Amino acid sequence: MDVAKLTLNTGSDHSTVFNYADTVTYQAGTVVSKTIVKKETGTITVFAFGKGQGLSEHSAPFDAIIQIVDGIAEVLIDKKPYILSIVQTIIMPANIPHAVKSVTDFKMVLTMIRG
Repeated sequence: MDVAKLTLNTGSDHSTVFNYADTVTYQAGTVVSKTIVKKETGTITVFAFGKGQGLSEHSAPFDAIIQIVDGIAEVLIDKKPYILSIVQTIIMPANIPHAVKSVTDFKMVLTMIRG
């Protein structure tokens, strides 16, 4: 499947088989993202982080789930570091500060569900 043709699912009923890791490509010195699903109830976004890149500390009013699909990342939750690698997942609780840093180039799926 040509993942470049994957379209944003905003509620249309369609089925597409794909690999999250293939939906974004690494670009040196930057973070690349692609939103796969965007609805009022939540989003699924895939990110590719170049080595040394990250998301600064912030919090959100709802739980967020990170799944690593390539590489290694450090996730800080309330200042506590967690090292995650491919196929590992962590839940970042609502209203708790968190940040993400790349240890190597890495790709992750971020799922946020509003509720």
